[in-house]
Amino acid sequence: MTLFDCQLAQPMMLLLLPLVLLPWFTRTQIKTIAYANFIVADPISKLIGISLKSLASTVIFCLILTLAGPYIPEKIVQRVGSGAEVLLLVDRSRSMDDPFVSLTKKAVGGSTSRSVGRENSKRRVANEYLLEFINKRPDDRFGFILFSNKALDILPLTYNKDAIRAAINASSLGKGISETNIAKALIKAAEMYSTQTYRGSRTVLLVSDGGQELSPEEKQTIATLYQQENITLYWIYMGRIKNLASTIPVNDDGWTASRPEKKLQIFFDSINIPYRVFETDSVASFSATMDTIDKQQHQTLIVEEVMPQQSRTAPLLWAAMLMTLLLLMTQLYTVWGVRKAHKAS
Repeated sequence: MTLFDCQLAQPMMLLLLPLVLLPWFTRTQIKTIAYANFIVADPISKLIGISLKSLASTVIFCLILTLAGPYIPEKIVQRVGSGAEVLLLVDRSRSMDDPFVSLTKKAVGGSTSRSVGRENSKRRVANEYLLEFINKRPDDRFGFILFSNKALDILPLTYNKDAIRAAINASSLGKGISETNIAKALIKAAEMYSTQTYRGSRTVLLVSDGGQELSPEEKQTIATLYQQENITLYWIYMGRIKNLASTIPVNDDGWTASRPEKKLQIFFDSINIPYRVFETDSVASFSATMDTIDKQQHQTLIVEEVMPQQSRTAPLLWAAMLMTLLLLMTQLYTVWGVRKAHKAS
């Protein structure tokens, strides 16, 4: 039941409303007074009596409404914020369980050394900085897709930060498999956006250490969907290929034109959407990448907020209490006046 934009948890309690008439049916002793015509009319006393009865009726009315449990139901409100809608595509293949290495060149000999932190897997590093990224962006709406040979939409786009944190932490459990199907993850991400109302900047954040050779059909589907949905794509690459974004081949053992990563990079660069690849080979570079994305994705965004259910019983209880105190004070004043008159006589 709705009452003044409020709903009632127990509307049947309104059947008690006739009780507000009780103060008007109080019985008093009727005394016969001789020479009644000599009694002066006292309209002020009558007005005070009517006021006190009205006050008592109002107290009963407030208490009955309190029992009915008025509340404003949960609702969704929109406001203009700053941020983006972000779908996180995280690689769950077996290679993401490998240590996250920092490739550095020695001053002498030009050989390569590895600096590996304890329990410093790629998956652990990625999850840590994704959680930090989420914590810095209160207005963003996040979704989470985990992929290996299949793409699993773990969490649809949501404003619930606790849910997205739990999804990321849960993705750290277990072991991955050797296969990686980036195409399915990219298509599923675009399809998730296609079912949503456009609210502002749409971003897909791909975190992977490998690539994939796409079929012509997959390329066409991805290009069409990402252009239609106006999606910005970031690829955080955690693999060993160097100069992935370079269009000029370099003489390096970690790069060849035939590698799937390079072919995927060329495809991403050709589909006419906002796109950027970040090559991360250390914790510091991964952190800097997340900071760069954070600075770039602060655009006008329509934010939906869920306003929780709000009880409206407190004002009624306060009003009933204050009016009851006023009635109690008038009764105490009456008792005091009668005693004073009795002593005077």
